[in-house]
Amino acid sequence: MKNSVVVLLVLFVVWSCKKDDEEETIVVASRTLSEVAVENDADIREYLETHFYNYEEFAANPEGFDYTITLDTIAGDNADKTPLIDQVESLKINVSSVNFSLSTDEEDIEHTLYYLVARQGIGTSPSVADSTYLNYEGLRLNGKVFDAQTGSPVWFDLVNSISGFKNGMSLFKAGGEVVENEDGTFEVLDTGVGIIIMPSGLGYFSSSTPGASYAPLIFKIDLLRVEESDHDQDGVPSILEDLDGDKNVGNDNTDGDNFPNYFDPDDDGDGIATITEISDEDGNIIIPYPDTDNDGTPDYLDPDN
Repeated sequence: MKNSVVVLLVLFVVWSCKKDDEEETIVVASRTLSEVAVENDADIREYLETHFYNYEEFAANPEGFDYTITLDTIAGDNADKTPLIDQVESLKINVSSVNFSLSTDEEDIEHTLYYLVARQGIGTSPSVADSTYLNYEGLRLNGKVFDAQTGSPVWFDLVNSISGFKNGMSLFKAGGEVVENEDGTFEVLDTGVGIIIMPSGLGYFSSSTPGASYAPLIFKIDLLRVEESDHDQDGVPSILEDLDGDKNVGNDNTDGDNFPNYFDPDDDGDGIATITEISDEDGNIIIPYPDTDNDGTPDYLDPDN
C-alpha cells in the first residue's frame, strides 16, 4: 500500500511538472525582416510622438546637473512638452536575412535608425570598428531595462556589437579633458550624450536577449573616449580593412582563409606579414601603403608583390 502511494505521488509530480512546462513553453513564430521592419517602425514612431526627454535641463544646465537623459510620457503636467519625433534624426540602413540566418532570401531591407544628440561631444567620433569607453543603458519601448553599464564606464569593442549600436555610436563624439576629482576619481568633460532607437532588425531580431523577440530597442549613451582599433596589430587600422565600405569589417577577406582582414596579420596570404609590407627598414609605417607594381592594389593586399 505504501509503495502504491509513493508511485502515485511520483506520477502526480511528473505530470504536474510536464503540465507546467507545457504552459510556460512559448514558441515564437519565425517572421521576415520586411514585415517586422514595418511593424517596428510604426511602434517606434508612436513612441517618439508620445514621449519626450529632459531637453529643458540640457538647455539650462542647472547646478549639479549630470547630463543624464530622462525619458517620460507626454501627459498631464508634461502635456506641453516637445515630442521626440520633432527632435530626432534618422539614418537608413539596409539589412539582409543572411545576418540572422533566416530561411528567406530577403536582401537590402531598409531599416530606419533614429538618434538624438542631446549634447555633442568635443572629441572624435568612433568608426564602427573602434573601441569606445562609455556609460550606456539599454531598454525596450515599455521602459524595461535589459542591459546597463552606468556610473562605472566600460570599454566596448564596436566590432562585436549589434548593427544599430555600432552605426549609432559613430554619430556621436567623445569627450575632451580628463580631470581628477577631490575623492581621487576621474571625470571626462564635455562627453557626447544622446539616445539611439532601433528596430529589431538592427538589434537582436528574433532573439529574446532584450527580454522579448522582435523588440525595438533604445540605448542611452554617454561617450567618454574613443580609441582607433587595429585588432590584428598589422599596422592597418581595422576600419581601413573594410574594403567594400559597407561598415562591416567581418566580410572582407582578401586571401579567402578563415580570418577576415581586420583579424588577419597576413591579409593577402603570401607568407609576408602585412606589417612588413607596409613598413620601411626602420619599422615606420609608409603612407600611402606601398604599391610596387602600381596596379592600384597595395602590396599587403596583392599576393604578386
